[in-house]
Amino acid sequence: MGQNKVLVIEDEAAIRDMLKFTLTASNYLVSEANNAEEGWKIALNDAPDLILLDWMMPGTPGVALAQRLRQNDKTKAIPIIMLTARGEEEDQVKGFDSGVDDFVVKPFSPRALIARIQALLRRQTNEKVDVNQFTAGSMRLDLESHRFYVADEEVRLGPTEFNLIHFFMTHPNRVFSRAQLLDHVWGVNVVVEERTVDVHIRRLRKLLEPTNVADYIQTIRGSGYRFSVVED
Repeated sequence: MGQNKVLVIEDEAAIRDMLKFTLTASNYLVSEANNAEEGWKIALNDAPDLILLDWMMPGTPGVALAQRLRQNDKTKAIPIIMLTARGEEEDQVKGFDSGVDDFVVKPFSPRALIARIQALLRRQTNEKVDVNQFTAGSMRLDLESHRFYVADEEVRLGPTEFNLIHFFMTHPNRVFSRAQLLDHVWGVNVVVEERTVDVHIRRLRKLLEPTNVADYIQTIRGSGYRFSVVED
């Protein structure tokens, strides 16, 4: 099993150094940021397994960054432990409301911190077992084996069609414009024309036609597309 990656977002160099030493000694890979904006960029690009986030930082505070992380598809599932000198219950409620998973109040014992990290990562691993499988109507998508089934019969999809149906199955009953689908499925830095979406939707529907579920993907005139399970 590979090493878990931990991102430390903390503006005080002495605390960052202590955390890096503690984490490295416990066999974690550590990346560091000294402010929220730098931490945001690393979280997006490096996909850490866990984030240690300081509450009080110059500029953007940790609570605001936690909210931003929770609103982005790439980072919303990353566990966050807030490092704080604020032990008051009201502050912790505010932190949990922003999407933080756990609190460690300064000063803290390195051993206690490692125990909290291990517990949170164990919980995350157990939850991942459940989110590898998605179902919608007679459809079933298995992320681990990268296979897609309708009524327990495998339907072979190309990579883009697989990513499209994955996005649709995890965002049902909502209308997405072509531009939104491009951002979510192809990525914000990929430059392709919006009609590319139509081409892949047609291809996906054609693959689904023999199994009578092509109608799950609905064209909303003037708006885009919606995925919704249609019962016979």
